[in-house]
Amino acid sequence: MPRTLDLITAYYDAFNRGDRGAMLALLTEDVAHDLNQGGREIGRDDFRAFLARMDRCYRERLTDIVISVSADGGRAAAEWVVHGTYLADDEGLPPARGQTYVLPGGAFFAIRDGRIARVTNTYNLADWIRQVAG
Repeated sequence: MPRTLDLITAYYDAFNRGDRGAMLALLTEDVAHDLNQGGREIGRDDFRAFLARMDRCYRERLTDIVISVSADGGRAAAEWVVHGTYLADDEGLPPARGQTYVLPGGAFFAIRDGRIARVTNTYNLADWIRQVAG
């Protein structure tokens, strides 16, 4: 269990530092990434492309991170608050004009062989749209 807690903590520390290479190193090669209210992408290369899109469209920092780990260390969950700026238009979403937002969210993780094998992110998309559309 402590190893999983350290793994997820390292993942979010890397996110907040903007160290995408460190984030990717914590994932299995075949990581499953469930996008909020979207589909599933498989593989580290798809996750890398997702991070590149996120970095182009958003600047985000997570605070108030709370991590819970299953007794066997095979699964974890995290709750956080994202503080962000919408930098560039993201397909299917309102136009970007540098809007800021603050939004609670969370993620679920599956762990395999000491790496993250699944990331499922969730947040209230309608609330985010309300914040950036106004």
